[in-house]
Amino acid sequence: MPHVLIHRFGRPAALLFLLCAGGASQAAPPLQRLQVPPGFHVAIYSDQVPDARKMTVGNERTVFVGSSDAGKVYAVTDSGRKVRVIASGLHEPSGVAYHDGALYVSAVERILKFPDIENHLDDPPSPQVVTDKLPDRAHANGRFIAFGPDGKLYVSIGAPCNVCEKPGFGKIIRMNPDGSDMQDVALGVRNSAGFDWQPGTHKFWFTDNGRDELGDDIPSDELNRVDRLGENFGFPYCHEGDIPDPEFGKGHPCKDYAPPAFKPGAHVATLGMRFYTGTMFPKEYRGDIFIAEHGSWNRSSKSGYRVVAVRVQGDKATGQQPFLTGFLDGQTTLGRPVDVQPLPDGSLLVSDDFNGAIYRVTYGK
Repeated sequence: MPHVLIHRFGRPAALLFLLCAGGASQAAPPLQRLQVPPGFHVAIYSDQVPDARKMTVGNERTVFVGSSDAGKVYAVTDSGRKVRVIASGLHEPSGVAYHDGALYVSAVERILKFPDIENHLDDPPSPQVVTDKLPDRAHANGRFIAFGPDGKLYVSIGAPCNVCEKPGFGKIIRMNPDGSDMQDVALGVRNSAGFDWQPGTHKFWFTDNGRDELGDDIPSDELNRVDRLGENFGFPYCHEGDIPDPEFGKGHPCKDYAPPAFKPGAHVATLGMRFYTGTMFPKEYRGDIFIAEHGSWNRSSKSGYRVVAVRVQGDKATGQQPFLTGFLDGQTTLGRPVDVQPLPDGSLLVSDDFNGAIYRVTYGK
């Protein structure tokens, strides 16, 4: 049976529920219902991060968290006990990335930089504009950003539609930390809300959300691997590697595009992903990909609403298993995972924008 741990660093779960329900505008995190594999434990890291989206970690273990509609960027310190708002009034600042002491924030058409941020959490500096040359429209999940092993900043530019042909959209790009030398990394990408580099090989992998309105069971979301710069993954002409688009697919055979490395399922809304490189979890998880499935919004029976572990062997994704579940009660939404972020100690953080919460998954006593 899955293991359920119902506490928040010593605070009883029933008391936590009452405290959350008594004063917060968001729902109470569904900690009592969350399930993880045997030997694992899940606790609330913080329940004071409204609209918690993407995460990154600073050198001093500050957890930076972006948001969407809230327009805020948070800094979570002291093992989750203290939350500061370090920026507000931004345009969907979902993506965050830490590099050389600075925090980078994606605010749709702009990338902003907060220098020396961990020494100024109580008096954040005015942001510097890295670039304001990005499209001023983004998909529902904003822009994901991360620094690669090459020192460049990678940025997703999702299509501003369910399915359409829009020049300048539907791709992942990279640039220097100062915003110069923009290059296309992957094309034909509907909307990537998570990417990471495989340990050892430095291969670039990313999630991609499949289009809607083709039925409950197609097309699948995608987990993709980039084997060459500028590789095309088919959107809007081909979906999940073998389904031509009924409107745009004519004259664009699927064989002309890179197939997905793995198909997570239809409408599960694969968002944040990270390779696991820590040592806290059992050996069989090392090198696997954790993916947050935000969950379907228009499927007749809901799918997703969980975190999965995708097994990777070499350059192949061979299967997946549920890792953190319990965000659905029948067809009632209790939470929506957005991002996964390993901590230096090997534990795993999971953000939940539905509840304004971050959970921490650990293994062992």
